[in-house]
Amino acid sequence: MGAQSRSRPLTPDPNILRMPHLHDDEVKRLELIANKLRQHVITSVAQAKSGHQGGPLGMADIFSVLYFHELRHDPKNPMWEERDRLILSNGHICPIRYAAMAEAGYFPVEELMTLRKLGSRLQGHPERAKLPALESTSGPLGEGLAQAVGMAYASKMDGKKWRTYCITGDGEHDEGIMWEAIHFAGKNKLDNLINIVDRNYIQIDGNTEDVMPLDPFEEKYKAFGWHVIGCSGNDIQDVVRALEEAKTLATKPIVIVAHTTPGKGVSYMENNYLWHSQPFKAGEAEKALEELKAEEARITAETH
Repeated sequence: MGAQSRSRPLTPDPNILRMPHLHDDEVKRLELIANKLRQHVITSVAQAKSGHQGGPLGMADIFSVLYFHELRHDPKNPMWEERDRLILSNGHICPIRYAAMAEAGYFPVEELMTLRKLGSRLQGHPERAKLPALESTSGPLGEGLAQAVGMAYASKMDGKKWRTYCITGDGEHDEGIMWEAIHFAGKNKLDNLINIVDRNYIQIDGNTEDVMPLDPFEEKYKAFGWHVIGCSGNDIQDVVRALEEAKTLATKPIVIVAHTTPGKGVSYMENNYLWHSQPFKAGEAEKALEELKAEEARITAETH
């Protein structure tokens, strides 16, 4: 259906009362971090001359909230036993996770420029042994949720209090292993598991609903015994609201269906499935950074 995705709701029910959980200054702080993460994605992928841009840009707000507001973690003690576990199932969007980890202090920001280089710790798909607290190696789509379900189940068995968070793409729900994991989690009532789905309606071959239709998406999760929460994944307040709601629920695993704009923040990338992954042409990275820096200046001005 071409470069544009179908229109879609930002929340499953526009009548839901959205209760703010953050002061405006905190929202602006997280927005500025998300903007910085987007800039890191552009510069690192441009330096690598290959990689994925659309998904990482769309997920920047969620990674800002996770690493700088939500997760229990300690970059100075990355393997802290009581840390929350974060599994990145759609590993190809790792430039945004690397950016968040660098800004949080897991490794120097300058190392982002080694993305996809021979011998680098920052490969095109994450390798667990390379970085502390990376938690899982990902490449084949669908495996991350199964790994997260196993961690959540083990945590229950051991009486641990930490949560398991998993990031999944909507396109990887074409994989059968996803539904095996979803079934197992529902059957075992893994209420310590929060799956955040990047519902951006794109995959490498086009719109998800053209390649392998997923809708009615939320109803499928409900049928497998999950709590379903919808949110606008590019709205900091709404992401926080969804995560806060998730933590009040018990007896079922939770899926947050986060409607995001692929390529968010770069006008020529937004909603264009071709930017799932393609090399930059001359001047394109510079134009992207120009737009992001203009947005950074706007947010900064609003904080004063």
